[in-house]
Amino acid sequence: MASNIYLVRQRISRLGQRMSSFQLNINPLKEPLGFIKVLEWIASIFAFATCGGFDGKTEIQVTCHKLTENKTITAAFGYPFRLNEASFQAHPDVNVCDVNWKSYVLIGDYSSSAQFYVTFAVFVFLYCIAALLLYVGYTSLYRDSRKLPMIDFVVTLVVAFLWLVSTSAWAKALTDIKVATGQGIVKELQPCNQDVMCYFGSVTSMGSLNVSVIFGFLNMILWGGNAWFVYKETSLHSPSSTSASHGQGGIPPPSGI
Repeated sequence: MASNIYLVRQRISRLGQRMSSFQLNINPLKEPLGFIKVLEWIASIFAFATCGGFDGKTEIQVTCHKLTENKTITAAFGYPFRLNEASFQAHPDVNVCDVNWKSYVLIGDYSSSAQFYVTFAVFVFLYCIAALLLYVGYTSLYRDSRKLPMIDFVVTLVVAFLWLVSTSAWAKALTDIKVATGQGIVKELQPCNQDVMCYFGSVTSMGSLNVSVIFGFLNMILWGGNAWFVYKETSLHSPSSTSASHGQGGIPPPSGI
């Protein structure tokens, strides 16, 4: 028991010594392993920024039977896209056509897909920073270790898969958001089916949201491609020290009969 504790302390001490010896080495950034990680870091920023920073509105033109003048009512929406909380409002704040438009909202709650996508992109952004710090500051620690490259390889595979899942879910949610804020909302508003004439006005362009989906799939491709370069750093690809010593003139294995 005492010997096991001593070994653990020894390993912790060696790890502490290695971690304290920070040496900046930008050579890994010139290799695919580090260069692609920089691209992944940049792509993750665009992914969560284009989705999480969106604000828009949809407008409907309303005409009362008693009046010939058109009035505009709007419903503002944005990240995290809880459309069922986006109520209609008139400007100025009055009850157009004697209807309390604030009691009517858009349809749908797409916050789960949007928040999963953005939160995951932020975590990927942070992981890329940590990985780049390890690559350029502790190059020898990373390449001399058997566990760190293996952990990096497993994380890379998981992240590539989660990019596919999160982006696919967000792409489906975005399609539904376009429908829920488009021309079909006129038919869903009860006053528009009774005494009020309603015409769809406009909706904010969702080009940035389309870009977020593109960057999601781009991230998936980058992480999937980078898996090969991370795999080359693991013991699964590199020859073991034992086989290397045999290849350098050690005792040859016994020949068969």
